[in-house]
Amino acid sequence: MSYSEAVRYLYSLGNELKIGAKFGLERIQALLAELGNPESGQRFVHVAGTNGKGSTCAMIANVLRHAGFRTGLYTSPHLIEPTERIQLCGSAVSEREFARLFEMVHAAAERLDSQPSYFETVTAMALVFFQEQCDISVLEVGLGGRLDATNVVSPVVCAITPIAFDHESFLGNTLEAIASEKAGILKRGVSVVVAKQAPEAEVVIAERAHQLGCELLHIGDAPMTDIDASAHGSSFSLGGERYECGLPGRHQMENAATAILVCRWLGVSVPAIQAGLASVRWPGRLELVSREPDFILDGAHNPAGAGALAAYIREFCGSRLVWIVYGAMRDKAIDEVTSQLFPLADRLIVTAPSFPRALRPEAILEMSSHANAVIAETVGQAIEMAQTASKDAVVFFTGSLFLVGEARGLLHKIGVS
Repeated sequence: MSYSEAVRYLYSLGNELKIGAKFGLERIQALLAELGNPESGQRFVHVAGTNGKGSTCAMIANVLRHAGFRTGLYTSPHLIEPTERIQLCGSAVSEREFARLFEMVHAAAERLDSQPSYFETVTAMALVFFQEQCDISVLEVGLGGRLDATNVVSPVVCAITPIAFDHESFLGNTLEAIASEKAGILKRGVSVVVAKQAPEAEVVIAERAHQLGCELLHIGDAPMTDIDASAHGSSFSLGGERYECGLPGRHQMENAATAILVCRWLGVSVPAIQAGLASVRWPGRLELVSREPDFILDGAHNPAGAGALAAYIREFCGSRLVWIVYGAMRDKAIDEVTSQLFPLADRLIVTAPSFPRALRPEAILEMSSHANAVIAETVGQAIEMAQTASKDAVVFFTGSLFLVGEARGLLHKIGVS
């Protein structure tokens, strides 16, 4: 089977966030059993949370690679190609390898009574690949935690990044309910590193950890000092050591602290942690892809993510003209996101990514108006408009990782990124 055939079949399985979707571990467990349980005996770091879990996973994986481990990384969603979801030592699997893994997993799925979903299928592919290739792997939860397909592994350590409101229709309408789903990744006796949380979420995580006898490690127990943040990264002192983080934004320092604590628990040396954090890259998160004007891609799609992006704009854009290209999914808290971002835009372009759940630009502007707003029917048209910005302007593409991924792919095709 070719790569394109594998991808077409995966997409035919549909969107897992559709209304009425049922989550559970039965299908993935049956699929893995059919494959000989490739997850058994592997070493995993399992990471849940609302914001920053992908960045934190990227940091941990890069540190482990610098420590000499053959390191797997499983994240979602992808920006351009599904191969991005499964990585080995910092590189996505090849299209040929992806097709091989799909063929193997699909053959097992054909023997089951119930068809696995897109995410369950790719999760199984990743677990097979990591069994073949890796010393240790870092898994990002797809949605929630308790019923997520990644929650079939027995990790050596877990981490929970900041919990906020997102996917409420699936996870619950309170922080306590959402935290309960995220804390579902905790396993008996397995240590968990916890980022700073709202009190409501902290209580839920602590109770779950106590029930399971999990060592609870808080990043706030060793505060950061001597913080120096710039538009392109940051440096800080933690536990008597100096670190640089290659990902921009003050919020990434908290993710870095989580990654540091996880890696120290794993016994990784300080020099390896320093090297891994300084060199980490994570596409679509305050990613500068071109200059004059500056094009920055950021996948902020919920209120907490928008707050982090707004803080970055206020701190580092100064007197520069700010353009925002915005598109979003229908199930997001549009007004809570746009109320933070739109007032910072000197020029606003509202568009819709080529994705079934995308919200029409007209509907966005009905909820959140802007004096200097224009509509672009496609992301490609939005890019053409943005290219007319003055050389000293900064243009942010944001609101959805689907928008960011589409923009990144189009910019690459025209030689901008």
